[in-house]
Amino acid sequence: MQARFTVSDFVDAYTDEPTGSNAARARSAELGLSPISPTTAATLRFTAKAIQAKNAVEIGTGSGVSALALIAGMTADGVLTSIDPEAESQLVAREALNAQGIPSRRFRLISGLPLNVLPKLADGAYDLVFINGEPLEYVEYVAQAGRLLRPGGALILNHALWGGKVADENNDDDEPLIIREALASIKTDERYVTALLTVGDGMLVGIIE
Repeated sequence: MQARFTVSDFVDAYTDEPTGSNAARARSAELGLSPISPTTAATLRFTAKAIQAKNAVEIGTGSGVSALALIAGMTADGVLTSIDPEAESQLVAREALNAQGIPSRRFRLISGLPLNVLPKLADGAYDLVFINGEPLEYVEYVAQAGRLLRPGGALILNHALWGGKVADENNDDDEPLIIREALASIKTDERYVTALLTVGDGMLVGIIE
């Protein structure tokens, strides 16, 4: 029987990823992590390029797949600050970035709890914030992002649909409930122009006016 080929398969296959992404994805599997989809990576790269991001914050480093995408879209002198509580995964991400010859001055990997690190970052100093950390802390991440972003900056929230469960208002599991709260907080914040995309596991993109 011929294998079923879905629309999402076609879109992912169409997408070109930065060199090194396949190796980083393989390392994700070894660590038991779930990397962002190729289409999600492409959207990160596209958004960073579109707004000419020079300074970005990533919450949730993983094995470096998203870092590679963000840096590929940022300006040539852009700096990515990536925060993750798991030191082991950050070592893998560092290996992925180093393997592509990305200068160490272009990324800052911080091992620590995001809610402890984020308050130490400067107000209005960042062009892009990518949220891909612990879903139960999404509301707090969104609040921090609103403080960190400059006018014209982009907030990107991954897992915005959480396997479709966020769309089911009768589903009161912790993760979908908190993600709904995070989405609502962005929607009601008049500073943002937003789009909720069915990319990967769902992606909310908001631009601060």
